Amino acid sequence: MIQCLEKAQSLNVLDIGHQLAQEFAKTAPERDRNGGSRPIHEIEQLRQSCLLNLVIPKIYGGLGETSWVKIFQLIREFSKADGSIGQLFGNHTSIVSSLSTSNPTQVEQFYLETVKHNWFWANAVNVLDPRLVATSTSWGWQLNGIKRFATGASLSDRMIVSALNADSQQPIIAVVPSDRPGIHFNGDWDNMGQRQTDSGSVTFEQVLVRPDEILTSIYANDSPIVSLLNVFKQLNQVNIYLGIIQGAFAAARDYTTTRTRPWITSGIEQAIQDPYILHHYGEFWMDLEAATLLSDRAAQVLQAANEQGINLTAQQRGEAAIAVYTAKAFVTKIGLAITTQMFDVMGASATTRSYDFDRYWRNLRTATLHDPVDYKIREVGNWALTGTVPTITPYS
Repeated sequence: MIQCLEKAQSLNVLDIGHQLAQEFAKTAPERDRNGGSRPIHEIEQLRQSCLLNLVIPKIYGGLGETSWVKIFQLIREFSKADGSIGQLFGNHTSIVSSLSTSNPTQVEQFYLETVKHNWFWANAVNVLDPRLVATSTSWGWQLNGIKRFATGASLSDRMIVSALNADSQQPIIAVVPSDRPGIHFNGDWDNMGQRQTDSGSVTFEQVLVRPDEILTSIYANDSPIVSLLNVFKQLNQVNIYLGIIQGAFAAARDYTTTRTRPWITSGIEQAIQDPYILHHYGEFWMDLEAATLLSDRAAQVLQAANEQGINLTAQQRGEAAIAVYTAKAFVTKIGLAITTQMFDVMGASATTRSYDFDRYWRNLRTATLHDPVDYKIREVGNWALTGTVPTITPYS
């Protein structure tokens, strides 16, 4: 592990990510067609790269990356090659980062252990699904019930789990080993996109949770800095989307320049001379440039807000959320357009199943439906018109 970290620290993490992404891209179409199979080999490659320790501070043996612009660029790089891997890595990174708000003992324990064992983290924290219940016992807690979505859980070493306290009816958050007795991964993720995210349901049957595995925060639950974690999760999604779109653009450009034939009435010798194709690519490029700038700006605003710590105000938190929601709405809009219109610049032969180019639209469409963008646009509109900051919810 020490040699691995030394190697990773001596190189640019974006270079490491780019090399890995090139490997992921080679098998992405085939793995997408296989559907329910899990990306076990790809997660192992992430382990070997040491990038699972990206945001863990150096004092605990991690890489200590603090630039969220760079972190999100790395998530985009993986999503460009394979939206599923981008989501798995992005979720892991978001979870590991969020542990930093826990009490110091837990932070030290989880970070040291993650580096030592190269843990991959996942979650079962669907707040809209209250069926998982935590019952207090003389020795701790017992979990019983089901979570409908648990992205990457069966591949993981540790899971963040939310459950409803049977007595108080308030949520509790726990960290549990993914192989703990009583946890059953149902393998029922069968959606049209993001097919390799291993996002199926998980059943908990009399699962033991020790008292020290219940996460406690150094901040008050209602402080703006705590709810800022939800905004980080939102921007994580934005960059997964953006990476998928960048992958679609790159695939279309490669196909157009090597395979697309000019139309019979165009009067040109090469498709790359077609004025309509050039017009499409001009619009694609401008939209992607704007989306990238909005996303990077949102990361800068969010990082500045996060650096305020306990001094972060509700207004500052709200302004950071608006920057993220603006990027999210725009990226969603242009992404769904590009992943559809890419076929206009490639032609009918590009729909051949072996290319699997439709995976970009399927992945983006599936991912974006988990959090209706119309509600983000409404929040932005309310801010633009009245100056009202967004309402704090688990999704905002």
